[in-house]
Formats: sequence, structure tokens, C-alpha cells
Amino acid sequence: MAENSTINRRIVLNSRPVGAPIADNFRLEEGPVPEPGPGQVLLRTLYLSLDPYMRGRMSDARSYAAAVAIGEVMVGGTVSQVAVSRHPDYQPGDLVQGSGGWQEYALSDGTDLVRLDARMSRPSTALGVLGMPGFTAYMGLLDIGQPQAGETVVVAAASGAVGSVVGQIAKIKGCRAVGIAGGAEKCRFVVDELGFDACVDHRSSDLRQELAAACPKGIDVYFESVGGRVFAAVLPLLNVKARVPLCGLISLYNETSLPEGPDRLGLLTRHMLVKRIKMQGFIIFDDYGSRYGEFQSQMNTWLKEGRIKFREDIVDGLENAPEAFIGLLEGRNFGKLVIRVAGD
Repeated sequence: MAENSTINRRIVLNSRPVGAPIADNFRLEEGPVPEPGPGQVLLRTLYLSLDPYMRGRMSDARSYAAAVAIGEVMVGGTVSQVAVSRHPDYQPGDLVQGSGGWQEYALSDGTDLVRLDARMSRPSTALGVLGMPGFTAYMGLLDIGQPQAGETVVVAAASGAVGSVVGQIAKIKGCRAVGIAGGAEKCRFVVDELGFDACVDHRSSDLRQELAAACPKGIDVYFESVGGRVFAAVLPLLNVKARVPLCGLISLYNETSLPEGPDRLGLLTRHMLVKRIKMQGFIIFDDYGSRYGEFQSQMNTWLKEGRIKFREDIVDGLENAPEAFIGLLEGRNFGKLVIRVAGD
């Protein structure tokens, strides 16, 4: 990782993907490091978070947030160090969480920054278990899922940044936690390391039968982030008054048209009516931003008590972000995917 105090490397959106993103959709550029104006800080990026929602920002379809324009820096959460400050609340050397995007240096007026403890042993966790993914898991499960002791909670993408936390919180709340993950290694990790009661491989040809066997009393809470055949396997097992927090649909992000096959909308709505299922989508900071402090306090306590474990998949070098992101959408990462842009 080359570091140069006069050159800012950044990755911009070169073209909009049709289907799955490819390397040519991104472009690595070099330019001068920007100068902060009055009330601004210059941030040197240490870590960049890669997350599935970024695929939506590459599209110009209408969504809850503006699309990245062609030629603009790709969006993304960052952990950075203040390099130069013209802001009264920040000093050079301060460690902050922000939204600097896919670049080595960024400007901020401070409104998007969260101050971090400069003594953090692993600052990257502010992008994972202590950041947006952990927050998504915490609020989605506890506020929408409302798990009760003895219930069965099923988690899609259970070895990932969000799903891994969902299942562990479910166990803390006295629930049976069943994960769905891709491959035997991830399933073993979910059970042996994270403490889930069971995990089913979504690649299995017997997914429906294996999930049913893992959930003999049905499913009370299903934390959805995948969709597709995973949700099709879950739907018949949902109990009366089941709750379905919906934070993403990664299996559909690269679709350019409606999937082939029968229209299953009638089946879904019938289950929702007959079983009185609550299915609620949410955008974490839009809907729960005011409760971020509550989440961080509780999650820090659980981490110190050893009740929450996490795994990071750290890739070195900003230039490797496009390939790592493409792999994320294909399920190649194992744990929270983070790019280490510069040494901390």
C-alpha cells in the first residue's frame, strides 16, 4: 500500500453494471490531496467498509438514497484519522468513523463523523460489529423481530457481518438460533464458534428438508437479507404471527428482470394473511439513527463479556476494493469485509 501525502487515489464509478458488477465498472484515479476549507477536516482513510447496499448505489433506479453518478467516488463507510483540521472540534490525529468513500483522503465538515477512542485495538470493528452491520442486526432483531425466549430465530447469511450478530443476540435472548450459510466451512463456524444451534447450507439440493429438520417447531423470527430460494424454503415454515425483519435481498441485486417461473406473490400474501405474519423493511440510520448510542453501549458490554464474537475478512490495498466487492456479492468473503487502505 503506497502512501503519498500529495496524491489522493480514489475509485470512481466508471459505468453502470448490467447484471453482476465487473472490474470495468470501476476506475482507479489519482489526483491532488484536497485542501480543507474553514470548518472542514482532511481525513486520511485507514479502513473502508464494503457492504452489499453499494450495489444499489451503482444503479440509477429510484431508491431510498441517491445513486452514485458516473465519475463520482464510490460511497462507503470509513475509519479515518484527521490529517489536517480547520474545525474547532477536531484535532490532527483524532480517530473518526465517517463516510469518506473509496479513496485515500476525503474532506468532511464534521456532520457525518463519529469520534472513536484513539486507543481502540481494532478500529476496523467500528465498520462491523460496532458499526452499521451490528446496528442493523441489533435493531432489526430486537425492534422488529422482538424475539421471545424459547422461540426459533432463523438467520440468512449467518456467517456474515449482520447475520452472525443476529444469531448471537438471539441466543442471548434465550432463543433457538438456526443459521443459513454458504458451504460446510461457514456452517461449522456458525455453530462451533458463534454458538448457533444449527446451520443449513443454502447450496444444498435438500435445503427445504434440511431447514425443516433444523426447525421442528417452525420459525418465529426470520431475519431476511438474501431472498430467492432461501426465502422460498423459509416461507412454509413460518409460524402464526411470525416476524420478518427485512434489511436486504442480496440474491436479487444483480437481476435485470423479474425471475422466471410462476408468480409467487399470491403464495406469499396468502401466508402473510392466514398466519398474520409481520414483514417489515428498514433502513438502519433513517429509521433508528437516534438509537445508535444505545446500541453501542450494549454491544460494547456484550463484547467485553465475551457474549458476542466476530470475524473480519480484511483485504489490503484500495486498488483491490473492486475485486473484493465483486466477491462479496458472490459470497466469497468470510466475515465482515474491510479494505485496509493505510496502516493505523
